[in-house]
Amino acid sequence: MSLTLGHFLALGALLFAMSIIGIFLNRKNLIVLLMAIELMLLAVNMNFVAFSHYLGDIHGQVFVFFILTVAAAESAIGLAILVLLFRNRSNINVDEMNALKG
Repeated sequence: MSLTLGHFLALGALLFAMSIIGIFLNRKNLIVLLMAIELMLLAVNMNFVAFSHYLGDIHGQVFVFFILTVAAAESAIGLAILVLLFRNRSNINVDEMNALKG
């Protein structure tokens, strides 16, 4: 049995749905929210690679490298902000973080 495009798209849709559920179910812990966003980006990247492979075009795989670069920078900056908020407030609950409001 060989893997088809439908298998990869179904797995990508499952990962994307799990990340959406993770975002909506957990609104208190900021680390889990960041992990759900990263899972969402990885599901989209897998779909790009699957389409790129099955269409015989390299552009989707090149686009994935740009997305991974931006995601790595976003997670590094997000974790740095998270560490600073934890140092100043001694908790990372999303409900209690209204200090960033204008």
